[in-house]
Amino acid sequence: MAGANGRHNKIAGNLFVKLHTAPRRSVRHPFMGDMRLRLSRGTTYYYPDVMLVCDPLDVDPLVKTQPCLVAEVTSPSTEATDRREKLAAYLAMPSPREYLILSHLEARVDLYQRSESNDGQWRYSCLRGDDVLPLSCLDLTRNVAELFTGVTFDPLDDDAAGQLDA
Repeated sequence: MAGANGRHNKIAGNLFVKLHTAPRRSVRHPFMGDMRLRLSRGTTYYYPDVMLVCDPLDVDPLVKTQPCLVAEVTSPSTEATDRREKLAAYLAMPSPREYLILSHLEARVDLYQRSESNDGQWRYSCLRGDDVLPLSCLDLTRNVAELFTGVTFDPLDDDAAGQLDA
């Protein structure tokens, strides 16, 4: 979203880089911020901070519809939307296998993962610091702290204080 602060950009950028540089075992395309995601209902769009598309048929250059991973970085002005409205919308879509909510306040990831069994139920995990983040759509694990490299959580840091929230 336009107007994001430096902390928000670093966190989203770190995740994008991890997705982009992961070993390629299949078709996958990571996107940041400006790529539009059309929800299943067809008339609602979001601009996730980061998403990963693994469907080779999802080729529209302006709109994606089949992400396997969607991630939002919270901010004071978006956290409630990320945790309620977007959570419900993303989990209702048939394609995502993971929804990540990355905190702007601490090295923390709230991970929602679709069960690989036939029931398709969602599991929730709260991961911090040295916890391992398993990304099933990439068959990859990352340390949560890696996603927050270069990020300071000093509330006195003007860049991170939220004057220009995402």
